[in-house]
Amino acid sequence: MSHFLQLMGNWSWEEINPVFVVKLTLNLIAVGILSWLIYLKHHKRSDLILTFFAFNTIVFLISYLLNRVDLSTGAAFGLFAIFSMLRYRTEGISARDMTYLFLSIAIGLIMAVSTGTFFEHVVLAGFILLLTSVLERGFFATQTSVISIVYEKPELIHPSKRKELLDDLHARTGLTIRHIEIGDIDYLKDAVVIKVYHELR
Repeated sequence: MSHFLQLMGNWSWEEINPVFVVKLTLNLIAVGILSWLIYLKHHKRSDLILTFFAFNTIVFLISYLLNRVDLSTGAAFGLFAIFSMLRYRTEGISARDMTYLFLSIAIGLIMAVSTGTFFEHVVLAGFILLLTSVLERGFFATQTSVISIVYEKPELIHPSKRKELLDDLHARTGLTIRHIEIGDIDYLKDAVVIKVYHELR
């Protein structure tokens, strides 16, 4: 304990690497824009904001520290394998949420290991954020979502009655349906599970 206090007594603010401070600041600003101004605005879900920030910050710190030492090829591949296996096994996270999680990790990794100038860091982060925002607005493709419906008319799933099935689903849900997938059929309960892919309004 005394040794720790002695080290703290000898510490000064001048010892902080300004490059680290700049990189960390840009990283936090970028993931903040990704989380609050893009994700939260479009999906109205705030429970994953902590996840995005936590993963981003941890990856940034680990990558920055490891980038200051010489790594063998095997160790570098091992680090990449660890990051590539990061995933959540919970029901509440969708492919879109996983994409944002990957983007937050990617931003932290890029900011930590990039050796470019301040302007290059801003351009890299800005490009990722701009592309994500443009894609979220549906400029290149119509935005779609999927819901599962327990449908009580399994007789309409026959291919010859597809139009009648689509019309009935549209009348019940009011959704603009683009595509459907037939799931489990329960003839005892006289029901079938249908995945409905529809346009977002």
